[in-house]
Amino acid sequence: MNNIPRNEHPRPDRKRNDWINLNGQWDFEIDNAKVGVEKKFFTRDSLDMKITVPFSPESVLSGVGITDFMNAVWYRRDLDIPAEWVGKRVILHIDACDYATTVYVNGVAVGDHRGGYTSFQFDITDKLKEENNYVTVYAVDDIRSNAQVAGKQSQRLGSFGCSYTRTTGIWQTVWLEAVESAYVKSYKVFANISNPSVSLDVFTSDKAIGATLEVEAYYEGKLMGKACSNVNSLSTTVDIALAEKHLWECGQGRLYDLVFKLTKDGKTDIMDGYFGLREVSVTKEHGLQLNGKTVFGRFILDQGFYPDGIITAPTDDALVFDIEASMSCGFNGARLHQKVFEPRFLYHADRHGYMVWAETGNWGLDHTIENNIYNFLPEWLEEIERDFSHPSVIGWCPTNETWDKFGRQQSNIFLDTVYDVTKVIDKTRPVITSSGSFPTKRTDIHDVHDYEQNPEIFKENYAKIGEGIINDQLKRMNPHRQQYNPALPVFVSEYGGIGWVDKSDNTAWGYGKAVADEDEFFARLKGLTDALLDNPYIFAYCYTQLTDVEQEQNGLLTYQRKFKFDPKRYYEIFSKKAAIEE
Repeated sequence: MNNIPRNEHPRPDRKRNDWINLNGQWDFEIDNAKVGVEKKFFTRDSLDMKITVPFSPESVLSGVGITDFMNAVWYRRDLDIPAEWVGKRVILHIDACDYATTVYVNGVAVGDHRGGYTSFQFDITDKLKEENNYVTVYAVDDIRSNAQVAGKQSQRLGSFGCSYTRTTGIWQTVWLEAVESAYVKSYKVFANISNPSVSLDVFTSDKAIGATLEVEAYYEGKLMGKACSNVNSLSTTVDIALAEKHLWECGQGRLYDLVFKLTKDGKTDIMDGYFGLREVSVTKEHGLQLNGKTVFGRFILDQGFYPDGIITAPTDDALVFDIEASMSCGFNGARLHQKVFEPRFLYHADRHGYMVWAETGNWGLDHTIENNIYNFLPEWLEEIERDFSHPSVIGWCPTNETWDKFGRQQSNIFLDTVYDVTKVIDKTRPVITSSGSFPTKRTDIHDVHDYEQNPEIFKENYAKIGEGIINDQLKRMNPHRQQYNPALPVFVSEYGGIGWVDKSDNTAWGYGKAVADEDEFFARLKGLTDALLDNPYIFAYCYTQLTDVEQEQNGLLTYQRKFKFDPKRYYEIFSKKAAIEE
């Protein structure tokens, strides 16, 4: 598997021994007229082009590199099913494909999925033959429809402003997995740090009714506890008392390993997982608390773009690099911006003790059309279900900067419904309903975006929070911006964005007037950051941003992941003790 791109197991939280990575060379064809279904492309022996999966056809790493609009695309490859998998169920996983996907096996449709950011899978066992199997994937993508989430993908031909190169079709790992008929599908973790224990909601296949479930928890190879239960429904709850307490903390990603064993009719399905023992809350009085202790949230805006892979990291090491680069600059987490990050990123965040706010790429979807909620909620709920048990995910942010559009006013029904549904699914985490934008009463946090570049004005904007006033809103308020609710804790989730640009690039930009030299850059950076750290009413900041992205050149690193300045200088500024921590 060494010659297969992104050959690591894509789901360390749900891992079995019997799996095959399907990344690598596939047949590929662009179908702008969307006639492939009528012409039965799904029955063809080959397609006209080649592509390297999991990279999108717009990317250099795909070997295609076409950045024009593609209305629909097709993929095809042969499947070699190991002989030892006979008698087991074969699951085909596609970890992300943008946007509306239909999957065929041996010319027969096995399922559809809508959503460009979340993972999906189909049981393809009954469509397989003894030999000469193949899979075909059809993806339709129309980001100009205003009816689908697209994140930062440009709706123009080229990149502009803070909109970047598009992504069409498959952009995360495709893989096969063999399971028993009775198998564990997923699980949710509910940690208790006071009486060290974990409660697990374990979800199983419909054939698992009547099976016996055993779950073991380990820490560094030592058994910490186990539990057994009969499976009487598709969801089984087991509670495990832990012999030792090892808390998941910032910079200390202490993880317990899990082993799930589901036995029925003499066959046992085994799946490995893990969890972190931690509890999180955000309140006006205490700010952000991790395990009952106040922690100032030092977040960096991370958009997860790469020069050669666009929104697909070229390697697993590239994911680790971004986390470690951020931590070396003094940050203890990230706001994952306008993109659902892949599970491997969250796994590395879990390991590093790196807090993240999980978001989705809601831009592109017109929120002023109430019925569009039906195009939003299913994918958003898939993200919550998939990533629920990652300890690094300390909060949810379903939307970002939802504005009025085409003369239509933003509907609070949309945002309120998203908030209510999110809180029903997950009562353990805070929710920022819409980051930095439209007023909504249904949110746990007052979230502000403020790119004022004068440190003195910036400080004054937040000087009267204790009196129930945020001056930023009074001075520059318009109907799009939220008004401050004094009952809510305050998070300045976008600030800074100081440009240090390639002057030879006439499209390059950063926020505010360009600084003259390195000294002016750090003077402004320190002034802006100190204004937030010294304010006892602010519990977290998020600096824009970790790296440059194409023409938006306000990162602490270049797009090629080179530090613009000594990270020790960044660290000294961003890691200063905050007033709320005293």
